Amino acid sequence: MAETKSMGPQEDLNNVLVQLAKILPPRIIDDLRNRLSNMEITKEQLANLTRILVNEYYKMLIDPGEAIGIVTAQSVGEPSTQMILRSFHFAGLREFSMALGLPRMIELVDARRKPSIPMMMIYLDEEHRKDPNKAQEVAYKVQLTTIENVTKSVEIDYINSQIIIEIDKNELNQRGLSMEDVRKVVERIKGKGARVEIEDNVIRVTLEEADIIKLRRVRDKIMQTRLAGIKNVKKSLVRYSERDGEWIIETEGTNLEAVLTIDGVDYRRTISNDIHEVAEVLGVEAARTVIMRELKKVLDQQGLDTDLRHLMLVSDVMTWTGKVRQVGRHGVVSEKESPLARAAFEVTVKNLVEASIKGEFENFRGVVESVLAGKYIPIGTGIVQLLMEFE
Repeated sequence: MAETKSMGPQEDLNNVLVQLAKILPPRIIDDLRNRLSNMEITKEQLANLTRILVNEYYKMLIDPGEAIGIVTAQSVGEPSTQMILRSFHFAGLREFSMALGLPRMIELVDARRKPSIPMMMIYLDEEHRKDPNKAQEVAYKVQLTTIENVTKSVEIDYINSQIIIEIDKNELNQRGLSMEDVRKVVERIKGKGARVEIEDNVIRVTLEEADIIKLRRVRDKIMQTRLAGIKNVKKSLVRYSERDGEWIIETEGTNLEAVLTIDGVDYRRTISNDIHEVAEVLGVEAARTVIMRELKKVLDQQGLDTDLRHLMLVSDVMTWTGKVRQVGRHGVVSEKESPLARAAFEVTVKNLVEASIKGEFENFRGVVESVLAGKYIPIGTGIVQLLMEFE
């Protein structure tokens, strides 16, 4: 039985790649060259690989004139219907929170200013990502700590117009703080008609000529005074990510700009689920990626499989002008070139009146306006204009 000869010279591989370059994009060719250059592969194996690769590439291509917008709308819309049905079955279970299902998808495509559950995924640098204790140190720097968080008890002495706060030293130590930090913050109250006395871990704030309402108001203000951490970040949780093989921090509440400046945070990978915040801090390309990832996450959590390219198209359409816009009459639809297409979506009369005042033209380039006028739809076979010559 004859042995299959191994490819000796590199020229054989180069010849095949030159032929493939006429069919496949340069990126795939480069990737193939990098992977095969260090491998022992026979001519027969290379021929089989080439055949499979070309077949798969042709399968992935979209025909000219394919109505990708409609296909995307159906591909995203159908799983959303499944989500509505599922959400009734899982009502009341914490892990299937309604904010993770359809409501989250709606606030993404509507490009809402603030998500209902703002969150950040904070990745750490080499020094902190492998050690849970070091990760926890960063988490305490991130999480907002108020005087209320480190208070054991608080009382109001209405007779002497005094607020008595007892600080929990164990809680202070756990959060990497000291009574000195508390002293600095509380002493700012001085000079506002208040006298502050601190003995060991007890703080007494005495007010002059204060009524019950004023005492309670001052107590609430002291309790909410910031000791450490970042504004808007209510909670931080350190957990081990099996996928990444490292410790990461998840937060409730977002403040991406401030978090990226903290020592120990890997600013290259840390991200927020607030699209507008990401667009302001990192730019519109990052916002596009967040929209795509968040849509994928919502569908994956519900066990629904949608091709990523449909979600890429949605995020492209929402961000291609350079700012984040919703998929609706105040965003993507309102900027359509066709006055008839805008009128067909919502508020018909207003759109038609505005178009007539401005003297707009209808070119019948899209699907909606062509259907309205009974013309051939410019997709699929309708995209071709055939010219015939008679002799």
